[in-house]
Amino acid sequence: MEKMKLPELLVPASCLEVLKVAVIFGADAVYIGGEAFGLRAKAKNFSRDDMAEGIRFAHDHGVKVYVTANILAHNSDLEGVRAYFRELRELKPDALIIADPGIFQIAGEECPEIERHISTQANNTNYATCRFWHQLGATRVVTARELSLKEIRELRDNIPEDLELETFVHGAMCISYSGRCLLSNFLVGRDANQGACTHPCRWKYSVVEETRPGEYFPVYENDRGTYIFNSKDLCMIEHIPDLIAAGIDSLKIEGRMKTALYVATVARTYRKALDDYARDPELYQKNMSWYQDQISNCTYRQFTTGFFYGKPGSEEQIYDSNTYIREYTYLGVVAGRDEKGRAVVEQKNKFCVGDEIEIMKPDGSNPVVKVLGIYDSEGNPQESAPHSRQELHIELDGEAEFYDILRVKAE
Repeated sequence: MEKMKLPELLVPASCLEVLKVAVIFGADAVYIGGEAFGLRAKAKNFSRDDMAEGIRFAHDHGVKVYVTANILAHNSDLEGVRAYFRELRELKPDALIIADPGIFQIAGEECPEIERHISTQANNTNYATCRFWHQLGATRVVTARELSLKEIRELRDNIPEDLELETFVHGAMCISYSGRCLLSNFLVGRDANQGACTHPCRWKYSVVEETRPGEYFPVYENDRGTYIFNSKDLCMIEHIPDLIAAGIDSLKIEGRMKTALYVATVARTYRKALDDYARDPELYQKNMSWYQDQISNCTYRQFTTGFFYGKPGSEEQIYDSNTYIREYTYLGVVAGRDEKGRAVVEQKNKFCVGDEIEIMKPDGSNPVVKVLGIYDSEGNPQESAPHSRQELHIELDGEAEFYDILRVKAE
């Protein structure tokens, strides 16, 4: 029996630490942003040195790295883009993710050996558009989020075999068409298409009637107003067979501003779901409750299938809140072990001696352990870990390995 060809699992990384976690927890490829020309200016992003180390680390583990350069450029950006691409040519990422035709052309001139992928920002909604980009040298197109699975299948059937399709399957949804949002620019002067989005789609709103200035009417029966633009998060973990049947080559996770805990949780869950389905579709169905449980262990806003099965209705919006559901609190990533065998962690949130915490492992297990001792980098004991980003040496009654995630159930 011929082995099933699985789509690539493409995972976001906001910084070097998160890239390494994504690789260890099951990504086939990661996408990252440099310090300019990407659409996540508020993410930590990668310095040149971190990018070089991240690409080496990923390649050593057989994982690809794609770099975003998907702003919609102004004249003042173009010379900087050229210099940036000359740097990337030396670092050798596997592909560039681009939306702007001018930037696409410059990338072809400055680093022709690096593949060019067309960002969802380019509004790729039909097969003629895909053919257009393919003729210009693109090797992959990221489909617009507004497409159904039926439409994606039609794309696949009408484009060259060597043109890959990448599709978002998990994460935050945008109120605007494929991310082209003017709200941020209009309200606070920060351009979403230049990477500075303030996410005003998550703010709460009321209605003001033209002849009644100062009188605010809630759109929804709620005295705090309503979050009329606030979409649920996309989640397709229950629909892997349909994604594969649609001919998608790469399943993309949204979240280049998310924590290592989020990235590890989503990468590990989709990795297992894909591998289980390849091994036996019945095993995939049998383990569905595990996927559903695990995927909810990271922050999320309630889940939806987006546009995949038709146009979303009003039930896909969240009108009463913009807050995430948080099942677990992120404590840190294990960066190694000291000479006494204690886990070394850069602490992210508070915990105390005597607490029971979980060790999240790449193999899918989550052993519960007790914190027996906490020590600072000088070896001094302390009862709690109240200071964010402090280097801690933690004595546990179980083993924590390099890149394991420490977490605790949220109260």
